[in-house]
Amino acid sequence: MEIKLEVNGASVTSQADDNRPLISLLREELELTRTKTSCGFGRCGTCTVLIDGQPVRSCITPINTLTGRQVTTVEGLTAKAAVMQAWRELRVPICPNCHVGQLMAATALLDRSPQPDNDQVDAAMNREHCQCGSAPLTRQAINRAAEILEQQPA
Repeated sequence: MEIKLEVNGASVTSQADDNRPLISLLREELELTRTKTSCGFGRCGTCTVLIDGQPVRSCITPINTLTGRQVTTVEGLTAKAAVMQAWRELRVPICPNCHVGQLMAATALLDRSPQPDNDQVDAAMNREHCQCGSAPLTRQAINRAAEILEQQPA
């Protein structure tokens, strides 16, 4: 089955069998290797991408469900400079297990709510399992990204 979708702003056409997960398209076919795989069951968040602006686990998302959808990987976050800047400023650890999921969830949150309160931050980040202890810094980085976004011209 042929599918057409958009990945990081580029049109992509691929062959998809019923069970092929999105992570395989991203890593093997498109060579977008900053999105990692770890648990393979959608629990850890290492493979998180945005589909139509919502964070999803690419290791359990079948490609055949994505026709016409927009996928953003961590490589595509360059347009989200505020999030990346905040992570750098606060030196949030770049953990191979939780970093990508945190960035993607934070980006989706700030797209929905540019000035989130702590409850919104906690709710958005509750699926991102932190193994390196950076969770407290993550909240600070999201708040800093919101400040950066607020200072940008409309």
